[in-house]
Amino acid sequence: MQVIRDRIELIKGKRETLLQLLEQPNLGTLRIDVNQALEEMDDLLEEFERTFPVE
Repeated sequence: MQVIRDRIELIKGKRETLLQLLEQPNLGTLRIDVNQALEEMDDLLEEFERTFPVE
């Protein structure tokens, strides 16, 4: 279980990279994909927290 939690923390760290990418003015249509990735990542992280709450 700890390995899974460690990997989730790694994913949370990558979320910040996506947020920084959104700040780039020259993304064009890639902005749509980055937004979608963020939404899906947030959904998965919420689902993980509901399924495996911190004890």
